[in-house]
Amino acid sequence: LPIHVPNGNTKPITEKVAWDSNMLSFDGYSPKTGWVKMDTRALAAVHISSFEKRRSVQRKASRLNKAKKVLRKYSRRERNRARKHQVEVARVVKSLADINGFERLKKEKMCSKSKMWNRRIMRTDWRAIRRLVDGNVELPPQHTSEECSRCGCINRDLNRSKVFRCGSCGLTIDRQLNAAINLYLKMEGVPHQMDWWDKHILPTLMGGYFLTGAELKASDELVRELYEAVKPKLYYTYDRYADAYLPVPT
Repeated sequence: LPIHVPNGNTKPITEKVAWDSNMLSFDGYSPKTGWVKMDTRALAAVHISSFEKRRSVQRKASRLNKAKKVLRKYSRRERNRARKHQVEVARVVKSLADINGFERLKKEKMCSKSKMWNRRIMRTDWRAIRRLVDGNVELPPQHTSEECSRCGCINRDLNRSKVFRCGSCGLTIDRQLNAAINLYLKMEGVPHQMDWWDKHILPTLMGGYFLTGAELKASDELVRELYEAVKPKLYYTYDRYADAYLPVPT
């Protein structure tokens, strides 16, 4: 497996980063790094491609005497390719922080009546990646996506939207970023307080820039526009030529 070893003098960017685990990405947050997004669609494609190949072989099993051997070959190839991606994702995670917090997710409890949803859940690599990261911390996942990271109110009416909107304080923000901030607050043991959030979290999302009181039409005008204004400060995606996850401009 290609393991890219950083220079011996290279140190992680910050002490702690909290990570929200998603189907096609890992979204991290810390005050020093801001929003970090790891695009893992290439890893998901490995599992999807292998599943389709195995299903095709199984359909022809009655006419193919070597079906079991072919299935084992595809399964072995999938494990090896997935492992390569897992190692690379873990490498980037470890390069960003000394301590990394991950949700304590149990796939069995996330399954539903939908076979397609269950397949997507079962082929995720969250646990494998977490085990490859030294010094990881497990965080409770309850209400991570539903809770407003600014005021703590619960929004259960998300309907798989990419945007989190709080009906109480007006926060409008990327849903995955909101979850990552919630996990960071749990990691640090900080309660939800709007004044504290505006003082410590908001500047890290806006690059330290604040509108003056004269420019603001309402006290929470800025937080209502975060979904459009805030983009990942660090964005990593798989480069097939380098065979590694590398940062790209955002």
